[in-house]
Amino acid sequence: MQTSILFKALAVAGVVSLAACGGGGDEPAGATTAASVTTFGTKSGGLSTTAQRLSVGFTEAGVHDPSVIRANNQYYVFGSHLAAAKTPDLMNWTRIADGVNAANPLIPNVAGQLAETFAWAQTSTLWAPDVIRLDDGKYYMYYNACKGDSPRSALGIAVADHIEGPYVDKGIILKSGMWGQASHDGTIYDATKHPNTVDPNVFRDQKGKLWMIYGSYSGGIFILQLDPANGMPLPGQGYGKHLLGGNHSRIEGAYVLYSPQSKYYYMFTSFGGLDSFGAYNMRVARSRNPDGPYVDGKGTDMATVKSDPTKPLFDDASIAPHGQKLFGNHQFALASGETGTPLGYVSAGHNSAFYDAATKQHFLVFHTRFPNMGEMHELRVHQMFINEDGWPVVAPLRYVPLSKGKEVPVTVSATAAAGTYKFVNHNKEITAHVVPSQVVRLGKDGKVTGAVKGTWAHRGENNVALTLDGSTRQYRGVLSRQWNSNANAFTVTFSVQNAEGVSLWGVRTGN
Repeated sequence: MQTSILFKALAVAGVVSLAACGGGGDEPAGATTAASVTTFGTKSGGLSTTAQRLSVGFTEAGVHDPSVIRANNQYYVFGSHLAAAKTPDLMNWTRIADGVNAANPLIPNVAGQLAETFAWAQTSTLWAPDVIRLDDGKYYMYYNACKGDSPRSALGIAVADHIEGPYVDKGIILKSGMWGQASHDGTIYDATKHPNTVDPNVFRDQKGKLWMIYGSYSGGIFILQLDPANGMPLPGQGYGKHLLGGNHSRIEGAYVLYSPQSKYYYMFTSFGGLDSFGAYNMRVARSRNPDGPYVDGKGTDMATVKSDPTKPLFDDASIAPHGQKLFGNHQFALASGETGTPLGYVSAGHNSAFYDAATKQHFLVFHTRFPNMGEMHELRVHQMFINEDGWPVVAPLRYVPLSKGKEVPVTVSATAAAGTYKFVNHNKEITAHVVPSQVVRLGKDGKVTGAVKGTWAHRGENNVALTLDGSTRQYRGVLSRQWNSNANAFTVTFSVQNAEGVSLWGVRTGN
């Protein structure tokens, strides 16, 4: 019996649950809350904010699978279940739409407009979309719907004059899950090698060509070239070029970002499952070309990374060693003098990313769940930095601009970096286990002591390197100052990564 037919049979029997079409299920999208703190004369990690009044506020929103775009001097995110929100500062969000229903302003009469999509996918909801503005000045929403317990999906385009809609359907461009029938490449659809047509990300390369990367579980991640005049796939490509995954490996949510700093295209994906016990974690590979091949730090072509077909469905062990893991489940313990709920994330993933040319900053935008809080999820934005090896490393704490504190310098000296840290090793596992922080110290003598031992070195500017536990392989990354809401102050942090794709985080707590 062919694997794809077996998979279909298991799905029909209710044995298989994909839960991986890029959506957050049908749970509420997350409550909108507000939090603000005001500090005066506080210290954290040796950084003083004395003689200033510092107020940092966040207004939260839940949009699953957020895809980011800038318009009208704001950042918008569009996500699953036709949810959307906007922010002027990457900290305070206003929800503008949610729910696949007649009242949603993004796609009026959505049930009628997308009747063919819902009929094919045998569902009444939508999964992770992407929105891009093309040369005609219009906004193109690449929407998609998925059955959920099989890769029977449809992906289409809707167009609007304004970012907030209304969007008008232009039709389906790709389908998947046509069991026993010819697929877009002319061969019989096989879920082990053909894509699940969901989770699109549309981007321009440095030469102005338009691309769409997409896929989830099933046959993996694929890329197609699009016509920039109408956003449609150029003819004769079938499903496009395979970049990553296959044999139902738990990989989805692909997003491509070009960095002018490193001259690389970075392909972000999420490994694992999206729910609170699913072990979502974000990974990245890179290429000099928009359509690959994409490789990790060991030089592995990610097109070869897929599950072992001889093992049970959703085999994680075969894919876990590959890709540069940015971070996974973790929680920072409260240090002396800190208050509030200890910071940490569970199943953070399905990200988008962008580069701000004006400030020369890289940002990661994603949804996350939290330790001991079930399926409730919220948006988070973290700054990214490019390390000396040309890999993005993610700041350990959520983004707050340093301008919020007028005395906060951008440069972190070796003297400022020395001290005691809350330390997390994100390892390479795909696991629901929440990694607790440990205590390490970066000594002024260049030694690392505490939970791990080794040496560290300040490498100029804000670059830092750690060599740990007798290994000669360095972790290279960046020192920065981030807002620690448990301490109500900015503090020094580090984020480093090695060639094996293991990331380490540190948040300074004192001398």
